[in-house]
Amino acid sequence: MHIVVCVKQVPDTKIIKINPKTNTLDRRSAPAILNPYDAHAVQEAVKIREKTGGTISVLSMGPPQATAVIKKSIEIGADRGYLITDRAFAGADTLATSYALSKALERIGKELPVDIVICGKHAIDGDTGQVGPGIARRLDIPPITNVIEVVEVNQQEQTVLMKRKLANGYELIQTEIPCLMTVEKEINEIEYSPMPNMIKAARYEPIIWAVSDLENVDRTQLGLKGSPTIVGKMFTPPRPEGGKKLEGTTDEQVNQLMDILLENKDLFTLQSSN
Repeated sequence: MHIVVCVKQVPDTKIIKINPKTNTLDRRSAPAILNPYDAHAVQEAVKIREKTGGTISVLSMGPPQATAVIKKSIEIGADRGYLITDRAFAGADTLATSYALSKALERIGKELPVDIVICGKHAIDGDTGQVGPGIARRLDIPPITNVIEVVEVNQQEQTVLMKRKLANGYELIQTEIPCLMTVEKEINEIEYSPMPNMIKAARYEPIIWAVSDLENVDRTQLGLKGSPTIVGKMFTPPRPEGGKKLEGTTDEQVNQLMDILLENKDLFTLQSSN
């Protein structure tokens, strides 16, 4: 079983600020970290490997300093890591990013066939959730999104049974291997790294590829050239207003609640019909 986890280096959004003049993220205002959803993706790969055996690779696209998130992934339990870094990747949106990562996955697959690709639900700096499904589409493998539990990996039948979260419930899906899944944070708890993993991570040197190391790459689909997305404006959203506080006696509070429900009955009817 060969699992490849796609990881990304992102700014810590708890600290980062927005440049009021350019309306873009001021990445210098916050430390770079491993995307939290991707950390859970690596942890889930470790859990699967404990049951099936095999190898965990991590793959990232970014500047040279993104090797830090690969080392962090090794600390969690990955076996090896790849970084694709090149000026040609600069300015990539989700479309160009999924193209570049799919090309790297194709090369990794030639060295050792890939059974499962795992991505975080989304990156906290972009919040689109598009890269994972984009990779799956380019590799022509089934994507299963918002996974909260990997129920079973059946190597004999080459299938994976997963539980995914929906807006109004849950869904069990069985799919064939190879496949791609994107995971929610609730899928697991990040475990403390054992000392051998920490030592390995400190000494580990990721495999680094440039565009020239990948095969059959259409450079017009990379970076800004391959990115049709244009960000018109970026701003800090206003803080949500607090909920309405019910006051008075119990009967008065019940009446207030019923008035609120009746005011929004159309909304509730619409939701229940989906």
